[in-house]
Amino acid sequence: MPEEIAGWELSRHGDQEHYRKRLANGVTVHARWDGTGTVEAYVEPAGIGRTLTSSRKEFHDKEAFFTAARLVVDMSANLPSFRMGAETHADHVLTGEVAGSVDAMPGSGGVPEAELKFTLTDGRSVTLILTEDQSNDLTSSIHSLSKHVWSEQHEEQPQREAEVPDVSEVEAGPDTGHELMVVLEQRFGVTQDFLLAHVDWSAVVVVGEPAVSTLLDRVDELTEAIAPRWFPGAVERPGEVWVVLHRAFA
Repeated sequence: MPEEIAGWELSRHGDQEHYRKRLANGVTVHARWDGTGTVEAYVEPAGIGRTLTSSRKEFHDKEAFFTAARLVVDMSANLPSFRMGAETHADHVLTGEVAGSVDAMPGSGGVPEAELKFTLTDGRSVTLILTEDQSNDLTSSIHSLSKHVWSEQHEEQPQREAEVPDVSEVEAGPDTGHELMVVLEQRFGVTQDFLLAHVDWSAVVVVGEPAVSTLLDRVDELTEAIAPRWFPGAVERPGEVWVVLHRAFA
């Protein structure tokens, strides 16, 4: 039974893993791994369609294999349509207003990738899979908007005198990722064995039982304990649920 991983259709035959991605312009990218890997792109239907490109050598490193497969997808997606009567190589642009926050998760393909999940106000859910370089470019672009565009617009708004809240009895929550881990262990019994962390500590992911159930059952207490620097969320993964503790950046 085929399954889906990181946007690829995956089927297994013995020790072989076959990855397939069908593109809107009629091109299919196929990648095979059985300890060594090969990648090719062809025009449907397979077998009688035209091969556009194929790797000249076998890959012995799985990360290099996935990188090559992603590059072939990027190249193939920019080709004109190979479908009969079609003039465009892609469907119309999907546009919609994002509802709530954006979930950012590590990629599930075993390589440095990010999965961004958007829920739109019309009820649709969209997941974008970005390479490490694309994620860095996106972060840099948004930072540039914040610094050079949005900040200027905020400065143009009339300034109001802000009320100063009484924080004399407020207990400060954890600041760094390491302080967060101490709170999780001391207050909730969740040890490091159940934790995954992003490289930049922008999020800490709790996986496995009984840690996940404990935090979900005590979510109000958890929210209060880690505020204001961190806030919790739940993400459904195939066959399991993760609790994601996001870093709140000012």
